[in-house]
Amino acid sequence: MMNLLRFYILNRLSIIIVTITLGVALHIYVDVITAWLLYIFAFFSLLLYFGLGTMRLVQEAVTAGDVDLAGQYLKHIKFPKLLFKPVRLTYYMLEGNLALVSNDLNKAESSIRQSLNTKSKLAGDTTGASLLQLGFVQLKKGDTKEARKTLMQAVKEGIPDKESLAAAYLQLCSIEIQRGQNRIAKEYFRKAKAQKPKSEEIKSQVEQLEKYIARLPG
Repeated sequence: MMNLLRFYILNRLSIIIVTITLGVALHIYVDVITAWLLYIFAFFSLLLYFGLGTMRLVQEAVTAGDVDLAGQYLKHIKFPKLLFKPVRLTYYMLEGNLALVSNDLNKAESSIRQSLNTKSKLAGDTTGASLLQLGFVQLKKGDTKEARKTLMQAVKEGIPDKESLAAAYLQLCSIEIQRGQNRIAKEYFRKAKAQKPKSEEIKSQVEQLEKYIARLPG
């Protein structure tokens, strides 16, 4: 059943064309009622083609940890601006994540900004999470000044989970150390530690930074 659904999603446009062609033939030569059933099926398939695209398959691939396959499925979506708003928001966020994985920073930044411009009540407020992602991209690009502003805005907007919030505070702490603002850096570090992160990567960052913070004046 899943293989059939995957085939339908990937070949939806071709199926629509065949369905309409068959419907027209039936309409002219055989049965109008059956033809209209095919027209209705083609109409809803077209709606799904533009409104949902292949996002179901993309998310399944991401869940399975197959980034390359997720990227292939994502490329099947030719008109992202026509996706339903919650789906469009997810599309841009995933596109940004996949671009980050491949280290395409310009593409990642563009996609994240598109997600910030896409508001959807059904998807909830993802502004903080998107700004956090954008801040990390800006850091990778070496734009520390803009990254600092973006990360501060992300914290202000609200970051949904403690791990991500701790990561934001740690980055802000590092930036303030570079700026020579040791007191502010120590405050950000305190806030990061207060989140009690559980991921090994962030815990390791906290432990390493703690040794350095203790030697800072101010």
